[in-house]
Amino acid sequence: MPGIFSLKDVFMIQFADEALITVRSGKGGNGCISFRREKYIPNGGPNGGDGGRGGDVYVCVRRNLRTLAHLRHRQVFKAQNGQDGMSWNRFGKDGEDVFIPVPPGTTIRNADTGELIRDFTEESDGSQLMILEGGKGGWGNVHFKSSTNQAPRYAHPGKPGKEMNLRIELSIMADVGLVGFPNAGKSSLLEMFTNARPKIAPYPFTTKIPNLGVLHVDQDKDFIIADIPGIIEGASEGAGLGLRFLKHISRTAALLFMIDCSDTNYLSAYSSLKTELEKYGRGLLEKPRIVLCNKIDVEGAAEHAEEVAAQIKAEEPDTAVIAVSVLERKNIENARRSIISLVEKMDLLSSAEKNQDSDSKNSPDSSNSTSTGTSSAKSSFLASRSVDSSMEEQFPGSDPSEGAYS
Repeated sequence: MPGIFSLKDVFMIQFADEALITVRSGKGGNGCISFRREKYIPNGGPNGGDGGRGGDVYVCVRRNLRTLAHLRHRQVFKAQNGQDGMSWNRFGKDGEDVFIPVPPGTTIRNADTGELIRDFTEESDGSQLMILEGGKGGWGNVHFKSSTNQAPRYAHPGKPGKEMNLRIELSIMADVGLVGFPNAGKSSLLEMFTNARPKIAPYPFTTKIPNLGVLHVDQDKDFIIADIPGIIEGASEGAGLGLRFLKHISRTAALLFMIDCSDTNYLSAYSSLKTELEKYGRGLLEKPRIVLCNKIDVEGAAEHAEEVAAQIKAEEPDTAVIAVSVLERKNIENARRSIISLVEKMDLLSSAEKNQDSDSKNSPDSSNSTSTGTSSAKSSFLASRSVDSSMEEQFPGSDPSEGAYS
């Protein structure tokens, strides 16, 4: 029924991580058909100016943004049209550009074709990308005067603007992602490690939107931890809230699995979580991980944690398994050091790969492919005007050989 929202819809309104918008660049202004009319100058000649160019559409990164909530109530972004040319060789004003701010970690796709336009994963604050270029302004009739055509009565129209539907998706930028079933203690761990204050309660699904916290390492280094809603079996097929937010941990350097060892399904929990991540894809299962067996303060949970550790070590010898109690702060410092060590190791590997890529790009072989020739070009001003020779065919009496500068 119209006006009736499900509980999941309400949660999505609280955290906007997707948006569909329409962008439209400005139309170029038309060239002016005008002649000089002045006392004692009976044949003043043409003096129609060029039209202004239409505004462009840009997407820019703003680090002060955290979600796409500002795009929820505005779906159309239009750049300004260029002003028409005027008499006395006056050019029309260029249209103003439109800028669409997005937070870091945003991907821009063509909503109609699904083509990836740009991934703003590692962009700095202020980085921007032109999505659509505005139409060029038309030439006024002053450009078409010649010895055989001293009174040209035609001008170029401005080029039309372009339109595109964009799908904007946000993936939170974090170093560590928390993965676990509901009520496993993820939010409690986030609150203990960071200054974040997520909702904590003794029942499942208290976390309904992603939460971020900053783990302070030293004066020069901090790590970001992302806590997403609990995953349930069948999440990869759309069950629960976890599937929608799994993309927010797809860019993390490492994963932190939380196992509730006081639960009856403690032995199958880890394999069930891995199954959901494998079905979701995007390389989540290939990320390095640490497993925390939580709630060992509960009677019998410590023995369960030993069973889980033995099971995981038999299948994954390199995966660290730590028994902790977030409530009583048991082994929390050990877990903290393990997380910091793992993230620092991944940062070193990532830096080494980037340095290797930059060295290959700067090698002598790659520099030989650059062209040394130079070519003459029109001025930047004329380049913004409509000089398409095919446009002249629309006007009777025009001569392409005389109509435009070459």
